[in-house]
Amino acid sequence: MLLSFFQLSSKKKLIDTGIFKGATDWHSHILPGVDDGIHNMADSLAVLDYYEEIGISEVWLTPHIMEDIPNTPDELRARFQELQEAYQGSIQLHLAAENMIDNLFNERLEAKELLPIGAKGDHLLVETSYFQPPIDLRGTLERIKEAGYTPILAHPERYRYMNDSDYEYLVSKNIKLQLNIVSLAGGYGKPAQEKAQMLLSKRYYNFFGSDLHFLPHFMQAINSKAVKKEYATLLPNIQNTLV
Repeated sequence: MLLSFFQLSSKKKLIDTGIFKGATDWHSHILPGVDDGIHNMADSLAVLDYYEEIGISEVWLTPHIMEDIPNTPDELRARFQELQEAYQGSIQLHLAAENMIDNLFNERLEAKELLPIGAKGDHLLVETSYFQPPIDLRGTLERIKEAGYTPILAHPERYRYMNDSDYEYLVSKNIKLQLNIVSLAGGYGKPAQEKAQMLLSKRYYNFFGSDLHFLPHFMQAINSKAVKKEYATLLPNIQNTLV
């Protein structure tokens, strides 16, 4: 019994789980100078160089679009082209956006002025405030589906207002869930870590993203010894599941 306890509670590093080998990062803030993520081209290229080292093969750049950061698709496409021209590595780069569900999003959704995610362009990455839901969240998610998109809720483990019944509802409605990988290493605090472990153990996550804003924070998290072995065995099952 004592041996079993230690086997279950032993930890390992995210970097040692093998999850990054050939993986896709579905959520990142690497596109330079457009939001609160990476600020300049040199730093963006440094992130991509590190990604090559750890084995990531594909990256979705998902800058914020919200009332406080009202990026337009055309502006982001132009900046993305600059990054593509500057980057000479082997990682496949794609452009989408992380959309805050707010008044601006409702306007853009109605106008279909959006940057969807996925090869078919039929998914939308969305987020909310961490502390309270937007008005009529469930109705908005249904309107996204009526517009022809499958909603993807970014980092659900970080929403303090959500409980088990909320997550069960989302999964029942085919709302896809994206894990912030550093949540498992405690990168956003204990509550988010515990929720991430719970959602992963229930197999509610569809795929993961770095949500990388700052390379040292990401490197510290994935090199910390904080991932339980039983969760490490589940992680590869949520790679590259968005089609």
